[in-house]
Amino acid sequence: MNKATMFNRTALASSISLLLGTSLAMPLQAQQTEASEENSVEVIQVSGMRSSLQQATSIKRHSMGVVDAISAEDIGKFPDTNLAESLQRISGVSISRTNGEGSEVTVRGFGGDNNMVTLNGRTMPAATTYGAGSGADGTTRGGSTRAFDFANLASESIKSVEVFKTSKADITTGGLGATLNIITAKPLDSEGFVASAGVKAVHDTTNRTGDDLTPELSGIMSYANDESTFGVGLSFSHQERDSGYTGATVNAWNIGYWDDSNPGGDLYGNPDVDYRNAPQDGQLFARPNDIRYAFSNTERVRDNAQLTLQFRPNDALTAAVDYTFAENEIKEQRGEITNWVQGGGNTRIVEFDDSAVRTPVYIMQEYDGGVDEGYEQQWREQTNTLKSLGLNLQYNVSDYFSLTLDAHDSEMYSRGTGPRNTGELAVGLGAPTVVSREWFWGMDLPTYKNVYDDSIRGANNNGQVDAGDVGSSVARLRNASQKTEISQVKLDGQYLLEDGRFDFGVELRTMESRTMQTAGRNIDNLGGWGVAFPGEFDAYGLIQPFDLPGEFDDYDTMPGGYGFIADARALYDAALELYPNANPALPTASETALSADNTIKEETQAVYFQVALGGELGGMPFDVLTGLRYEKTDVTSTSLVNPVYFSWDSNDDVNSHPGEGAEPTALDSDYDYLLPSLDFSLDITEDLKGRFSFGKTIGRAGLGDLGVSYGNFGGGGGSTLLGAQPTADGSNPGLLPLESSNYDLSLEWYYSPDSYASVGLFQKNVINFIGRRQVDQKILGIRDVTGGPRAQAAMQALDDLGVLVDNTSLFTMMVILNNPTDFPGGAGEYNNLSPQDIIDIERDYDLLANESDPETTFRTSIPDNSREAKLYGAELAVQHFFGDSGFGVQANYTIVRGDVGFDNEANPDEDQFALLGLSDTANLIAMYEKEGWQARIAWNWRDKYLAEVNKGADRNPRYVEAYWQIDVNVSYDISEDLTVFVEGLNITGENDRQHARNEAQLWFLTDLGARYQIGARYAF
Repeated sequence: MNKATMFNRTALASSISLLLGTSLAMPLQAQQTEASEENSVEVIQVSGMRSSLQQATSIKRHSMGVVDAISAEDIGKFPDTNLAESLQRISGVSISRTNGEGSEVTVRGFGGDNNMVTLNGRTMPAATTYGAGSGADGTTRGGSTRAFDFANLASESIKSVEVFKTSKADITTGGLGATLNIITAKPLDSEGFVASAGVKAVHDTTNRTGDDLTPELSGIMSYANDESTFGVGLSFSHQERDSGYTGATVNAWNIGYWDDSNPGGDLYGNPDVDYRNAPQDGQLFARPNDIRYAFSNTERVRDNAQLTLQFRPNDALTAAVDYTFAENEIKEQRGEITNWVQGGGNTRIVEFDDSAVRTPVYIMQEYDGGVDEGYEQQWREQTNTLKSLGLNLQYNVSDYFSLTLDAHDSEMYSRGTGPRNTGELAVGLGAPTVVSREWFWGMDLPTYKNVYDDSIRGANNNGQVDAGDVGSSVARLRNASQKTEISQVKLDGQYLLEDGRFDFGVELRTMESRTMQTAGRNIDNLGGWGVAFPGEFDAYGLIQPFDLPGEFDDYDTMPGGYGFIADARALYDAALELYPNANPALPTASETALSADNTIKEETQAVYFQVALGGELGGMPFDVLTGLRYEKTDVTSTSLVNPVYFSWDSNDDVNSHPGEGAEPTALDSDYDYLLPSLDFSLDITEDLKGRFSFGKTIGRAGLGDLGVSYGNFGGGGGSTLLGAQPTADGSNPGLLPLESSNYDLSLEWYYSPDSYASVGLFQKNVINFIGRRQVDQKILGIRDVTGGPRAQAAMQALDDLGVLVDNTSLFTMMVILNNPTDFPGGAGEYNNLSPQDIIDIERDYDLLANESDPETTFRTSIPDNSREAKLYGAELAVQHFFGDSGFGVQANYTIVRGDVGFDNEANPDEDQFALLGLSDTANLIAMYEKEGWQARIAWNWRDKYLAEVNKGADRNPRYVEAYWQIDVNVSYDISEDLTVFVEGLNITGENDRQHARNEAQLWFLTDLGARYQIGARYAF
């Protein structure tokens, strides 16, 4: 018996053969020499749900380290239509959702930015923007991400997905939580011609305006000639989905300390308010900016394709070329109803709850002269495109020595593709008819009740709020894009020993990612914030009534409200006609001025080796894999730095604008790491396996933190003389990667080929976590229009007149004093102004800084490697089939804990560091497969977790509340080749909700629904 065959019969060899048959994570492939093909390792033919789980179980059992896998049930038949939704079934893996569909993956508490996603062992680029990063709701994205969005990939062409939870020297770095390897089918893996085609009809119960049934088409084919020297594989899918949602959001939660000597302080701005159950002196309390109800109607078209050519002229050489394409096109019509909580003297009653951070349960305001209710309409378009071209050469130098060369160029491009070169086109609408408001907080969905009077401010006075009362306020044309390109070349070698192997390799990888975002300037030369021209769109017939509050299926709202729906594209076209002489002229395309233009380039060189050995310890077989990886990375950060200026446009509306003369600024940095790894497994009995793993991994800093520019400027919400604090975000191109020392210990009992129980413990000690520190500093010479000598003179004039000084009165007086021609009576004219006059002044005048104004002091948030933390937890899993009954069950529970959390009662002026994404998760899946029937019902649960810290000027947290979902699918094999099926996702219509410092402080709520699919699949 030759040595190669002897090696392949060891326990270690079994694990290698199973892994290499499905993954490029190990350099030696399944296609070995003739001797290795004639070994005794059983090849599992995937066919059906139980066989699929049996193969995944075998991969888990025979792997070195902690590896989980999901395998296709048959060609073209992955368990879920979305890869993320399949991955959430694995212990330790949880997902985030966008519009009810799986998006990004969290593993053991680490989110998408710190998980590496590879396609056939190749590092995949990530890029995500949406809605131009406008922040209008929880779905918008501004780019600068490392997180791969699984919503861009269909699952039909996927053979399997492996999740490597422990590190190995030959795996590319970047996966602190895990490396997730997506494996596609290769034509020489099969004999002759095989193919599968599928068709689905999809019904999304949340759909309003699209088609009730949308199509999904997919196909996959593989051909190998009789000699298996040439093969070609082709897969494609086309998927359409029309959906919608009804939701709510609060734009900001303002947090302050209660002062008995000045009740309500700057947050409510009126000491004469009837404060009920008022906070204690020095206690934190809150004021919301608004409550916004929103609707969304979305059309998504997703196309995927892959072509693979393989050539094997002899047993020693196998060559492959493949091209992968994926494109996801999204169109969304979105609108809102917004009821702002005004500052100043409008507040009459505020009642607080008893929480540690006192939050209102009731607010009542009255408005002399009326204010507007907002009905902004938005149109969003986005296209995400993935392209990847790869070459793989495998050469068996001898029976014992092999080399693999793999190279690819891949690109991910996410950009707005809407009208006028936008990712989001928005037109603000409003009706200035509200004379009093009540808000009812403290429930899952806050509600409101308005008193309307359409006899005021130019409304049509017909006794109801209709399109004749609605006019424009402002508009926005925004775009954002991110393009990430990766070039990677790897040379791997493997030498088989008598009872082990030696691996070595080198890797060169270049990643370049550019994120751009246009300036978010409000176009306020329409009707202005006061909605000066109600009914201006009447002649166009564009605005239709829409009972948005009544669209909530699972929540109650107050009766008597109004809503409207319109196409923002048509509204903007009409605005161009209505305001042909606007000064400045309305733009006909999104701005070319950029608020962000950052490019990060990383060039990485790596070398590694690892040794695998097997033997016996006390009569028990063991395997050990130990290795060392060295990496050096050179980083170049380049940013286009724009000058910025501020305008004071109305009471608390202080906005930043890009200036001219932007110049690029670049900085270089570098780092290197030596990363050891050790995996040890022991076969305690024939069925019982124990494991221990140790390894060091790194996760690179977020791209948004690595720039060399300032951004996210905030005006502070009014005058700095009245306590407003302008803010900005900085970046730090010298940030080091996060470095984690990882420990795993597990025990696994495989009591049958398709059944097992396991328990695992893990701990990650992480240094170089990125925290933020605050620096009060002057930036780019930006001047403070709200706090200079002119503002001080206006404040003194108000004091002399005995007028309460707030942002509204201060702005108005400053306009009067700075425009003597328009107001010849000087400061004394203030007392002659009506409420409508003040509204008109806010609409018609903007204040700009001049040389007399001081430079603005920004509270600037700067990232740094100042934090360390520990994550730890446990994973429990069981999979069991009940003999030949056809019934089976899967269950797992994951516990994740950390030693740094968010303090909800902390000072709102100070940044906090906390671990994100930590939550317990659980899955329970019941299965049946017999006599052509397959059925599965899957329950997935994720506990509450912290998703964001330091949100907004008051450093609030964003918690995602606990969520569970039930999915069902049933299929029947009409014949050996034809299968029909029906699927239901989120069949109970569970909803998504997120909050700030307590549950009463809503951030986002999305009222979701079920999605059903019926279809057929035919295998040729």
